[in-house]
Amino acid sequence: MQMAPQMGYDRAITVFSPDGRLFQVEYAREAVKRGTTAVGIKAANGVVLLVDKRITSRLVEAESIEKIFQIDDHIGAATSGLVADARSLVDRARVEAQVNRVSYDEPIGVEVISKKICDHKQTYTQYGGVRPYGTALLIAGVDDNKPRLFETDPSGALLEYKATAIGAGRNAVVEVFEADYREDMNIDNAILLGMDALYKAAEGKFDAGTLELGVVSLEDKKFRKLVPEEVENYVQQILEKHKGTENKE
Repeated sequence: MQMAPQMGYDRAITVFSPDGRLFQVEYAREAVKRGTTAVGIKAANGVVLLVDKRITSRLVEAESIEKIFQIDDHIGAATSGLVADARSLVDRARVEAQVNRVSYDEPIGVEVISKKICDHKQTYTQYGGVRPYGTALLIAGVDDNKPRLFETDPSGALLEYKATAIGAGRNAVVEVFEADYREDMNIDNAILLGMDALYKAAEGKFDAGTLELGVVSLEDKKFRKLVPEEVENYVQQILEKHKGTENKE
């Protein structure tokens, strides 16, 4: 009988519990925490996104699992949580980016698109008949010759980071960033730092075939995803680094 009062705030619609909690939003955050680990890092000359895609079966084609998306020429996003929810938000972000070009004849700002996505996510926390989006996005891009990196929470909250992670390995990755992140690092060093953090979060289970990388550089202000050969090159550097460490131990 003691559980009955809470259960009323735990079902179907998102309403405040007597102690001020929104259980549906908290459950949406749990969906993100159980998702694949996605990483974003600002470098001196751009922004890097990395995702370690978990492949549950050797029969799955790794290329069919997409966790990094291009939103506009200068903006990319990495996702963790419910893939279908993430894809829906990415589609919405792409439309917003194109509407901005048609309306104002200029590319949309990274902060502007992040806020628009968060405004949309927030509305799904306060109406009956809908549920919060069970996904978080890391939105990276370039604004006015400055790299930008934002995290959108299922609640609709928005934060800007120098380096962060979402998903199952977040704590392990952030621990590495707290120790080793430098604002003056270039894109190459940022990629290696991100891979090093993912390596530790995955406890050495590291495969180039399950990694996705996206980069936006200040030089050309273009977002692009790295091809498998480029990813393999960085992975080999990380494996060599840790091979040397293991040998010393």
